Amino acid sequence: MILKAVKLYENGFLTQPLVMGGEEGEAQYDPKVRYRSSLQNFLIDTGSEVILVDTGMPKETPDTIPDEKTKVYLGTRIKDYVAALQDLGYKPEQVSKILVTHKHADHTGELRSFPNATVYIAPEDADALKLDGPNIKRATYSDGPLYNFAAHQKIAEGVYLIKAPGHTKGNSIVLVEDQGLFYLFHGDVTYSDEALYANKLSIIYEDKNAARDTLNQVRTFVREHPTVYCSTHTPLGYENLEARRVVDLDNPPAVIPPKTVAVGEATGKYVCPVCGYCYDPAKGDPDHGIAAGTAFQDLPEDWKCPRCKQPKNAFNKA
Repeated sequence: MILKAVKLYENGFLTQPLVMGGEEGEAQYDPKVRYRSSLQNFLIDTGSEVILVDTGMPKETPDTIPDEKTKVYLGTRIKDYVAALQDLGYKPEQVSKILVTHKHADHTGELRSFPNATVYIAPEDADALKLDGPNIKRATYSDGPLYNFAAHQKIAEGVYLIKAPGHTKGNSIVLVEDQGLFYLFHGDVTYSDEALYANKLSIIYEDKNAARDTLNQVRTFVREHPTVYCSTHTPLGYENLEARRVVDLDNPPAVIPPKTVAVGEATGKYVCPVCGYCYDPAKGDPDHGIAAGTAFQDLPEDWKCPRCKQPKNAFNKA
């Protein structure tokens, strides 16, 4: 079995309040403490089929420009998803299945590039995205418990989709078993590996109690099984994979500070750091009473992301 990271963004950062403030509150953490961030999704080549775990940000999403208030910065784009996939030696038509960890745009942005692949996604998130069609397969998790997880669905030999709600109502985990190791592709159960080791929730979830239960299950699993923890929003995700590095919760890795960020020129557009929605002043938000031509600064203070309901002050400049 071949497992690879599809690398999309690099040299970003995550702030400690976002990464760890989900239960105690952001005020308990230092916004000046930053962790490395990136964006990558993953590929599973079983030898008989090619399976993707998520499909990156939409190609047209503009890069963002961080400032002192930015909580999460993906970094600069390396490649769009299809180009990054081709760099790994794979063509879109080779992909037979896509396993979606959750609905946010940095995980579903290029589903449209694989119309012939069967897409497995939780019913709640499929409904939220209004996904339908012959290639959309709503996950059933009908194969019962798997290890300490309550419900799963077998996708292929050694490849399992696990019900893991919290970050979104339909959040899932992909677990791969190969040559004595387990590879846990978890979407955003944590945003950084530092939070896994510290046992902390991020501030981004749709159901806090479910998110806590999922993190507890993940930590129990990695204590009991040799697990490579493959994250989406930290370079540790692909570094762990490439080194086949197994989680040891009692010995967290040294924290490597992020690189200095080069700031570009603002366009007047703003991007939601959670779901990737881009507010374009030229278009406004007519579905919510915001006329075309309305600058972001002139939006009402109670305006929220139309897609995931993040507040206005969470948006990043593009």
